[in-house]
Amino acid sequence: MAETLIEKVWNQHAARQLPNGLTQLYVGLHLVHEVTGPRAFDMLTARGWPVGAPHRAFATMDHIVPTNRQAAIGACRSSVVAQWRLGGLR
Repeated sequence: MAETLIEKVWNQHAARQLPNGLTQLYVGLHLVHEVTGPRAFDMLTARGWPVGAPHRAFATMDHIVPTNRQAAIGACRSSVVAQWRLGGLR
């Protein structure tokens, strides 16, 4: 019988079967939100964990953007995502 679309995607991304029966998947693209992304990067930094594939992570902006130009520039420069993208975090 032919595989369904979800089976094809699942099987192509399965990294290994864990002892508890779950499957570890490889995710090759990470989309992070501008609000929660910095928190996630802060947590990685605090734990000393590197970003696995930084060239495959992309931040998206939503509706929480300062309307004041200087505030927006300051927020971007102080953001962990911005620092990481500019090479400040390794």
